[in-house]
Amino acid sequence: MSSIKQFQVTFDCADPERVARFWCEVLGYVVPPPPQGHTTWDDFNRSLPAAERNAWFACSDPSGVGPRLFFQRVPEGKVVKNRVHLCVRAGTGLVGQERLATLEAECARLVALGAVRVRLLPADEDNESCIVMQDIEGNEFCLD
Repeated sequence: MSSIKQFQVTFDCADPERVARFWCEVLGYVVPPPPQGHTTWDDFNRSLPAAERNAWFACSDPSGVGPRLFFQRVPEGKVVKNRVHLCVRAGTGLVGQERLATLEAECARLVALGAVRVRLLPADEDNESCIVMQDIEGNEFCLD
């Protein structure tokens, strides 16, 4: 019998700290303290060679339940649809108009943070409504 493993979700991006801080706001995650010997993340970055500065950033669920999110700088921009995406579970257990109102309110909050609303996927016989969105670098995610 295999054991359950912890995992992290890794994002390729242009500006790791900016994208990480966006997701902290979306999910209520926190930025960990800077590495030992540094008072701030800026202090840590200044200690690195120029090519390694701002190359990565991470955030985590303060309750320890959700996965760690890791953001790494890559040279290429996003050009195609994500093969994996996050679903932000804002409407769990809700149906109909109550679900839509909750999703719309959360969508408005995220748009104010820099997210982009792509489209509403209305409820059908199999699924409840959800809203497809993009984060501040164009990575798709769903409000579900």
